Amino acid sequence: MSALSNLLSPDRARVLAELRAQVAGVEGEGRPPNVLPFGIEALDGRLAGGGLDRPAMHEVAAASPTLGDDAAATLFIAGLGARFAGRPGASAVWILTQFDLYAPGLEQSGLGPDRLLYVQARDDVMALALAEDALRDGSFAAVITEVKVADQTATRRLQLAAADRSTPLLLLRRWRRAARDPLDMPSLAATRWRIGCAPSVPLSHPGVGRACWSVDLVRQRGGKPFSLLLEACDDQGRLALPPPARLRAAAAGGAAARAA
Repeated sequence: MSALSNLLSPDRARVLAELRAQVAGVEGEGRPPNVLPFGIEALDGRLAGGGLDRPAMHEVAAASPTLGDDAAATLFIAGLGARFAGRPGASAVWILTQFDLYAPGLEQSGLGPDRLLYVQARDDVMALALAEDALRDGSFAAVITEVKVADQTATRRLQLAAADRSTPLLLLRRWRRAARDPLDMPSLAATRWRIGCAPSVPLSHPGVGRACWSVDLVRQRGGKPFSLLLEACDDQGRLALPPPARLRAAAAGGAAARAA
């Protein structure tokens, strides 16, 4: 294999992308302590504060009411929770009305059982009340709540509680009706995200590639919306940029040639 083809191999590109993420993470240490960077310049550079504010509420919804997009949004929010609760001894609480989470999937996104407490509420009203209590308690590194309905008054209370205790609230808005986007409802969230499934990057060898997501920042306080294609969370909750298009084409061509 020539030096040029070795340089452009998908595996090498992945290693370089991970190194860039690590360097971006180190550079992110200069950011304010209440900001959590993603470690991806293409993402952090578009966020108003260079990352996610800790003392704030962030909303996430699936791009569509399909099971695939719902799983992508759930794992995206699990990865955020894992990174907010990344320090030793830290834990997150996940408040929900229907216990349908798949624990091994959450662990693959970095949020293992040793760092997570589940709380099941009777309905959305109770879930929102429990979320506010958990925020004001101040013991958790992150509070995750999933509901179908949260009006503007509820989001205002949660945003104030998150700011008062410097604890992030990650609100997963579930689809209530197929015809109505959950993010159409007004909210005081600092950021609002829409997550959907995207095709995986082809590998240079037989196997299944790392899952990819379409990540849309629908609204952010002090910044503009944007869209990115990102690889799904790893076991530390970290996202990644896919290899450049020319490397994806080379990998797909190599796999096709071997199959023939």
